[in-house]
Amino acid sequence: MKAIAAKEAKNNFGEMLDTVQREPLTIEKHGRAVAVVMSAREYQQMKLERLQAKLAVGEGQLNRGEGVDGEAVFAELLSEA
Repeated sequence: MKAIAAKEAKNNFGEMLDTVQREPLTIEKHGRAVAVVMSAREYQQMKLERLQAKLAVGEGQLNRGEGVDGEAVFAELLSEA
């Protein structure tokens, strides 16, 4: 993952937006990573993958006959949407 200084990100914001369409970008301040910027499409894909993983865990629990608090799971999923 490419990294740039916060000042460079500020001074070249448009270029940074173009870059994150191709790959995530780490923003550094005083040589320390403080943020990661990614495309909206990549972010949505990441959220979908997390949701699929949680659903797979729940499905496994149901298949094993383990009780699942459906309301709690639903509330958690809504909080991440």
